Order: sequence, then C-alpha cells, then structure tokens
Amino acid sequence: MHTTTNPFMTLPQKSGAPLCIQNNTAVPLASYRLAVKDLFHMAGLPTSAGNPDWLSSHPLPLATSPVVTNLIQHGARFVGKTLTDELAYSLNGQNKHYGTPENPAAPDRLPGGSSSGSATAVSLNLADIGLGTDTGGSIRVPASYQGLFGLRPTHGEISTDHMVALAPSFDTVGVMTRDLTTLENTVAVLLPHLHDTETLPLSLVTNLTDGCGHREAILQWHETQASLHPELFMPPCELTTEAWQTGETFRVIQGYEIWQQHGHWLSNNRPDIASDIQLRLNSCAALTSHEVNEAKQRRDAFNAWFSEVVSNRILVMPTTPGISPLLSTPAESLAGYRNQLLSLTSLAGLSGCPQLHLPLFTLNNAPCGLSLLGPRGSDRQLLKIARTLLSGKQE
Repeated sequence: MHTTTNPFMTLPQKSGAPLCIQNNTAVPLASYRLAVKDLFHMAGLPTSAGNPDWLSSHPLPLATSPVVTNLIQHGARFVGKTLTDELAYSLNGQNKHYGTPENPAAPDRLPGGSSSGSATAVSLNLADIGLGTDTGGSIRVPASYQGLFGLRPTHGEISTDHMVALAPSFDTVGVMTRDLTTLENTVAVLLPHLHDTETLPLSLVTNLTDGCGHREAILQWHETQASLHPELFMPPCELTTEAWQTGETFRVIQGYEIWQQHGHWLSNNRPDIASDIQLRLNSCAALTSHEVNEAKQRRDAFNAWFSEVVSNRILVMPTTPGISPLLSTPAESLAGYRNQLLSLTSLAGLSGCPQLHLPLFTLNNAPCGLSLLGPRGSDRQLLKIARTLLSGKQE
C-alpha cells in the first residue's frame, strides 16, 4: 500500500443540499480548522467510508452529521473530509484504494487507524481539530502513534446520527488535537452538560504495563508525578480481566454488530476490500448465536465488575503496547499485534467509559504515551486532571 502526504479525500461536491460552512469570530472555536473523517455525512458531499464501492453504491447525503453541524456552528472551519481505513474496521491506518496517510511523527511507521487521515491532518498542521470515531481504538491508537492528544468520550454522550456505523454499541465520536487547550475547548462544545467538579484519585494499573515497550517510561513518570502531586494519586492496582476474555468478548460482539450493519451490502455487492479486513469480515459472517450470546453475558458481567473498579478511581494505563509498528511489518505479525492492542483498548470499548490519551513519551524517535480512563461521564474531569499533570510542561 502506498503512503500519501495528503490526508484528505478528493471528493467533488455534487448536487444535493448545500454544505453549510460558517465563520463567526465571536464563537469559541472560531480560530480552529476542522478535518472530518469520511464516515460523517455532510450534505452536498459524498461519503466513501474508505471504499470506492461503498461510495458508488450509496446516495449523496442530504443531511449533515449533528456533531459536524455543532462544531461548525461554534466557529470551526471545515477544511476537508479525511482518509479512513475501509468501513473503519482496522487500527492500522492503511487504505489500499486511497493511500495510507503518512505518520509525520514517524514516517516509516503506521499512522494508526481508522481515523488516520484526521490524525495526519492535525499532525501536519493542516487542521486543528481532527474529528473521528472510536469503536475499538480508532481515536486512541492514531493519537498514540502520532503524538497527539485524543479523547474517546463516554459512549452515547455525542450523537452518532448521520454517519456510517461500524458496531453501534461501541461506536463513539472522538477528537484529536496537537495541544490540550484545543481539546478542552472542543470538548466544552461537544459535552457542555458534563462537569469537572469531582476529582477522583489516579491509580496506575501496573500489570497492564507488562510487555509494553515504554513500561519503564510509564513507571518513571508515575513515580515523578506521585511525588509532585501526592493528593492526586492512590496506590497502584492490578486488573485481572482473563475471566471475561475482554479482547475476545469485544471481537465477537463487534463482529456480530458489523455483520448486522453491513452484511447485506457486503453479500450483495462483493466490494473490493483489503485482504486483512476481508478476513475479519469473513469471521464476522461465521459467528454463531451461541458465541454471540456467551460474549454478551461476559460483557454484562465485566461491566458490573468494572463499574465498581472505576467508581472511586481513574485508571492510568498504556494506550497502546508501545510505538507504532513499521510500515514494513508483515500482515500476519500485525494480526497478532492487533490482539495485544485490543486487550488494552477493549476496556473502554466494553464499558463505554471515557479514555484520554496523553502524548508523553518518545521511544526510538517515535511517540507513545499513556491514558487516563475514568467512569462514565468523567470526560471533562479527565481533561482537568491532565491540565494539572501537565502544568509546567509544554503541551
């Protein structure tokens, strides 16, 4: 797959409802440029969902996603729709049809997906707000790989109307930015009803750092921050999730929902799709009702337990196992790595909890970081804590 320095889709405006672009300097996002992942419908522009067969087989949208409308009405200036992995069903950031957006922070490595184009647009300073989606990590992963701030909000708090769904019980709208201030201002527009008055203590999940390439950096950061801000921290903890098979549970339920959403179109149109994504789609089609029912039971049991875990703390954990894989990594190796990645990202996916990625570290000249994961509705509290942790440090 070829890489491209252009993270935007080339989609000519066609007939249909006019695209409304406002530029009001008196509103909070007036100075910000907005890049929109090509899953969100915008009146007057086609939606490809990363696949030309999808583009050619779906009508021109006549309505605009409410989240896009909200950001534009608050002053953000739309600058383009961005590349995505096909149907958003990958964490790599690759697209065999339209190109793989470059990772400016590590050009020989994957950009992360599926919100790859939005991340690259922000990294290249072609946009200030990268609007994307996160089902299994598609905000958190590219934010980690490209050294950006990224928030996967509480599931269900931001409307997903008028966008191409992947797995609705996991799909969230998310945002990536180069600095914390821009993220704070954007989230204030998207989640004005949530508050940051309560402050829960932070607890490092030590066993989740096992096997991570930046484990020592996380442990050193924790030691330093706990010394500087002892009032913010409680003792580290360990989370053992094997009983719920979180990664596998997520995979099965996600696969079931994907086939419910797209199985009819896939069967009828037989689109040209990248081989790794096609293999996963074949697995979606083969899932049995027994597998799905068992996975749903495990999810319910996990969520009952996990809601208690995060009721009195905010978890500090690695976002990804380390830096981005090289572009030259073989497909079979990426498939194995995906399972390791999902073991981390599935916690927020299954629980619907918000997760904030902080770009704190560099390893082998490539970025990585850690996340704050809190209870549902704690989105703005995570940002408030991040502001304290980053005080005195350049954003």
